[in-house]
Amino acid sequence: MSDDFKRVESHACPMSTCAVPPGSPCRTGKGKVAIQYHTARFRLVPQLAKTLSVPTPAVRKPGSVWTELPRPVNAGAEPVGHVRLGYCRASTARQSLDAQVDSLAEAGVTRVFAEKISTRATNRPELEAAVKLAGEIRSSGVAVTVVVHEHKRLGRGIELAMLAEELKASDVGLEFLTGELKGSHDPSGIVFTVLAAMSGMEREYIRDRTLEGHESARKRGKTIGGAGVTDDSMLSMALHLRDEKEMSLRDIAKRLVITTGAKKGQHPSPATVMRMLREHGERAAAALAT
Repeated sequence: MSDDFKRVESHACPMSTCAVPPGSPCRTGKGKVAIQYHTARFRLVPQLAKTLSVPTPAVRKPGSVWTELPRPVNAGAEPVGHVRLGYCRASTARQSLDAQVDSLAEAGVTRVFAEKISTRATNRPELEAAVKLAGEIRSSGVAVTVVVHEHKRLGRGIELAMLAEELKASDVGLEFLTGELKGSHDPSGIVFTVLAAMSGMEREYIRDRTLEGHESARKRGKTIGGAGVTDDSMLSMALHLRDEKEMSLRDIAKRLVITTGAKKGQHPSPATVMRMLREHGERAAAALAT
């Protein structure tokens, strides 16, 4: 996963309708995590200044209710102290957590978050609480390690990879007491790198399958999403609002009006505006390359 979001979040958002502090993703006017960072914000990062959009990564949960995250630790500051937080999980209510709790206690864990919930559950309140507390403690300048009996207690595949990304973003370490990944792992270490790569490959696979589906639909004359509601005048206005007024996608969408078809008179969705601008950028790049 790209670290662009961390570069963007090192700055406060200059948009008056957002104005989030460093360390948090951008927010919408309705108090949700924005699907992409505001243009005025990511343009503060030199290497992103000419980028059309910088998507908010899944680790920031775009579309969820926005809450302020811990502000970044001062660059170069050495950690003061070390806290070890434990997490244990059983898949069913009948299973005992005693063995996991005992192993965490022997490992010097100061606080344990425990829950009995299936691996398939999308929300794990105790795990989320452990990760949140770890980030808050780390932001205060204290080193933090999340300790788990075995990596399977956290999840498998993409779930484990995305959790590793979230911990890495907060500079929180991870330790497994047994299993294939047994040992302590620094956020900059090989295990985090491999798990991040797994997450990236999974997202790329999903993206490729989606694009293939879109291309197949286009060949059959089908319209994908809201792409059919856009036109040249809408694109010109969107470019003006983005480049000159530095508006967010949501604000741009509110200024645009669909002129033809079943949705005539309505506003396009922010996703449609983002797709229209992205496709324009791709065409412009292709033209320069020829």
